[in-house]
Amino acid sequence: MKIDLTETNSSKINAAMVQARRDIGTPAVGMVFTLVIVTDEENAYDALKSANDASHEHPSRIVVVIKRASRSPRSRRDARLDAEVRVGADAGSGETVVLRLHGELVDHAQSVVLPLLLPDAPVVVWWPDGAPTDLAGDPLGALGQRRITDTYSCENPVGMLGARAGAYAPGDTDLAWTRITPWRSMLAAALDQQALTVVSATVEGEGDNPSCELLAMWLADRLQVPVRRQLSPGPGLTAVRLATKDGDIVLNRADGGLATLCMPGQPDRNVALKRRDTAELLAEELRRLDPDNTYAASLKYGVSQLAAASAAPAPEAPAKAEEAAPAKAEPSKPAAKPAKKAPAK
Repeated sequence: MKIDLTETNSSKINAAMVQARRDIGTPAVGMVFTLVIVTDEENAYDALKSANDASHEHPSRIVVVIKRASRSPRSRRDARLDAEVRVGADAGSGETVVLRLHGELVDHAQSVVLPLLLPDAPVVVWWPDGAPTDLAGDPLGALGQRRITDTYSCENPVGMLGARAGAYAPGDTDLAWTRITPWRSMLAAALDQQALTVVSATVEGEGDNPSCELLAMWLADRLQVPVRRQLSPGPGLTAVRLATKDGDIVLNRADGGLATLCMPGQPDRNVALKRRDTAELLAEELRRLDPDNTYAASLKYGVSQLAAASAAPAPEAPAKAEEAAPAKAEPSKPAAKPAKKAPAK
């Protein structure tokens, strides 16, 4: 069921949702949180479709905020709110409100959204595109316990990672980070299987891909080893190589679907590592509403520190240390001299 409301307000929208639920025979509200989507007309359809797909796992009230740019000075002064209420099959497993803000109301979106939030329920704010640098400082972002963005959609994704690190607040997260969850799980499991010491790492992927940078920063932060970034044709993240004294651990995904895991002393094995769509990424992020401390630590490691560490000749340090150790051991072998005196006796 769809209900169109023109030149309306939050009170009339709430009344329309109650009436719509009664009309379809579901007066009870069984939603667990409110998902606020801040987008534009160009990306609204895809964002709403992904949110509806994710709502089958997380029943929620979806509030879509579309800020309509006004062309003339008069229209910019005139504040108007148009809304579309969707319930039933048109709204996934919850209910949806599409808000179109005109004129001066664009600068006061939080005052329109606040009365539409579910009472005593968490709030998640998602920017599919055009997210502000300071998510928690944004008026709409301040309403949410969890704030989701996608650095991949920015004009300068790698540069934006530095800005996100500077303005990070507990509850911020990024779908570019969510994309590497299977990679992090696979690499952690590989290191758990064998007690190997990693001395350096290499991450291969497309240029200006924030997921590659985040994975490299995660490895550098957790393993405390130099991590080098190498460019590849893609798609996306293609390979990770962990250098150890006993051989390399390689996770290679050349086609974006099936990956090969190579480990020292073990046969190569194929693992499923397909590229996931936005609905799957969003559903994963909605499973947790607490701060992601691992993401925060990796993000704050910094792209500049990663570049400095990869440029330093640190990978050769373990080899030089190994060469120096025998050199010190040889002079300390005068223990062999008493062996020469033994025949003299």
